[in-house]
Amino acid sequence: MSDIFDTTIKFDDLQLRDSVLRGIQNAGFENPTHIQAQLLPVALEGHDLIGQAKTGTGKTAAFGLPILQNADQGKPMQALILVPTRELAVQVSSELETLGKFTPIRTTCIIGGESMNQQIKSIQRGGQILVGTPGRVMDLQGRRQIHFSDIRWVVLDEVDRMLDIGFRDDIRKILKLIRHDHQTIFVSATISPEVESLARSFMKADAQKISTASGALTVSLVDQNYLPVEPWDKRNLLLHLLRHEEPETTIVFCRTKATVHRVTTYLQDNGVRARQIHGDMPQNKRNRVMQSMRDGSVDMLIASDLAARGLDIAHISHVINYDLPDDIELYVHRIGRTARVGRRGVAWSFVTPDQGQLLTEIEKLTGVLIEKLEYPDFKPGPVPSDVREQRDAEVKRRNDPTAGLSARATPTIVNNLDKKQLDLMFPDGTVPKGPPKRTLGSRFKSGRGRR
Repeated sequence: MSDIFDTTIKFDDLQLRDSVLRGIQNAGFENPTHIQAQLLPVALEGHDLIGQAKTGTGKTAAFGLPILQNADQGKPMQALILVPTRELAVQVSSELETLGKFTPIRTTCIIGGESMNQQIKSIQRGGQILVGTPGRVMDLQGRRQIHFSDIRWVVLDEVDRMLDIGFRDDIRKILKLIRHDHQTIFVSATISPEVESLARSFMKADAQKISTASGALTVSLVDQNYLPVEPWDKRNLLLHLLRHEEPETTIVFCRTKATVHRVTTYLQDNGVRARQIHGDMPQNKRNRVMQSMRDGSVDMLIASDLAARGLDIAHISHVINYDLPDDIELYVHRIGRTARVGRRGVAWSFVTPDQGQLLTEIEKLTGVLIEKLEYPDFKPGPVPSDVREQRDAEVKRRNDPTAGLSARATPTIVNNLDKKQLDLMFPDGTVPKGPPKRTLGSRFKSGRGRR
C-alpha cells in the first residue's frame, strides 16, 4: 500500500474544511496518495501546477479538493475541467460530486452525445464546477450558455492527450478566452518533454511540476503476462482463457470498432455475458453499458480505446489486450483500468508472431519482463487457405530467388546478384523490364520531346 498511499500523514493534517473532510471520510479514505499529499498543499496556495502520477493514484481528488475547498458558494462557473473523453468527464464529475457531498459546491457535466437542453438547464442551476469535453464546451460558449469571466481554475486532465494534435487547437481557443488571472493545473500519468514544454506555454512562469513516478504504472500491483497466438486463433484463445481462468470483472481491449463487435457477438453466442462500448454508440447507450458494469450486472466489457482513459470502475480485476496498441503508452492506460487505488490487478496480452518488437518496447516502458502464459491444452485452428498460399509462395521465392523474374530481364543482372541482394533490390521478386518512362506517368511531354 505504501506504493500508493502516504501513510505518514492523514487528510486531517492538510487543513481542509470540515465539510470537505466529511466527503473524503464518507468515500472511505484516511491517508492521501503520494500525488495528493504533494500536490494538495501547493495547489491550495494557488500555484500553477503540472502533476504526474501513476494511473489509478487519485489525481482527480488531487486537483478537485483544492477547488472544493476554495470555491465560492454563490458564484457559478468558477472552475473549468477539460477531459478528452465523455466517459472520463462523467467519471470526474461523479467523483467531485461524491467528494463535495457535504459542501455547497456543485458540478455540472457538459459533453457531446447528450441533450443540450438538459445540460443548459443544469448549467442554469448554478454549478460552480464545469467538467466537459472541448467540443461541447466550445459549442455552449459560442451559444453564450456558459462564460469564462469568473473562471478561477482551469484543469486539463490527461494533459498528454489534451495537447496532442487532435485537441490542441480547441484547447488553444478555449484558454485564449480566459484572459484574466487564474490558476492552471495540468495532470496526467505520462508527460513527455514536448508536452511539458507546450503545457508551460499556457501557464505562469513559476509553474511547478510535481511528479511522484518516473513511470506511468504501478507495476507492483499488476501481474502482466502475454499469450503467443496467431491472428486467426484470437477469438478461440480468448474463450479458452475465460473458461479456464474465470476472471471477475474484465475489460477486453480491441483496436477497431469492427473487432469489438465481432468479439462481443462471438462471446455472447458462446454464453458469455459481454457488452460492447465504442465511439459509434449513442451516448445514452454508452452510459447504460457503463452503469451495468458498475452495478455488476455485466462482467465482461469489450471496448475500443475510447475506454482506455475514461473508465474508473473500482472492481475491475482483469484487462485483456486482444489487440496490442501501436502506441505503447496507450498500453499503460489500458492496463491501468485495473489495480485502482491499491488493489491488485491482472493484465493479459495477445501477441502475434510479428509483434515481438512491440512487446519489447512495452517491457522497456513499464520496466517489467512480461512472462509468457501458455495453455498446452489449447488446440490452434487450421491455417486459413489464403495465409497458407501466401506462405507457400514466400517459401518458394526464398528457395528460388529467380522465380517470378521477367523472361526479358537481363541475364547478367540476375547472375551477378546473390539471393540477399535480390531480396533487397527486388522484394517482390520482379526485375523491371526496362527504364522508366521519361515523363514518369505525367500527361505532360518532357522538354526533350517538345524540342
